[in-house]
Amino acid sequence: QVQLVESGGGLVQAGGSLNLSCSASGNTGGYNAMGWYRQAPGDRRKFTTTIDTNGEIYYSDSVKGRFTISRDGMNSVHLQMKSLKAEDAAVYFCEFAPETGADYWGKGTQVTVSS
Repeated sequence: QVQLVESGGGLVQAGGSLNLSCSASGNTGGYNAMGWYRQAPGDRRKFTTTIDTNGEIYYSDSVKGRFTISRDGMNSVHLQMKSLKAEDAAVYFCEFAPETGADYWGKGTQVTVSS
């Protein structure tokens, strides 16, 4: 089992910046990937970014160049979000994807972007 706790969501003006963090505990050893998905009202949960234990990073096209993901060892990831747009507003969910078995999810943290 893996437990995930997100922090750092909130309200920010369009064009501003916000940082999110996610800490994992439990069975976090071995190869894995941690990252973020987001879900806007009325929409499905969508991939945003991920980083694995080898340092391989992927971004969705919608955030590439504006968001930066980083990782502290095996158990923490951070998401630096810059130049935020109205369409970035969503609940952001931290994901932990082990090499085998089901993924784990945090409860989510709200990001609100005001115009």
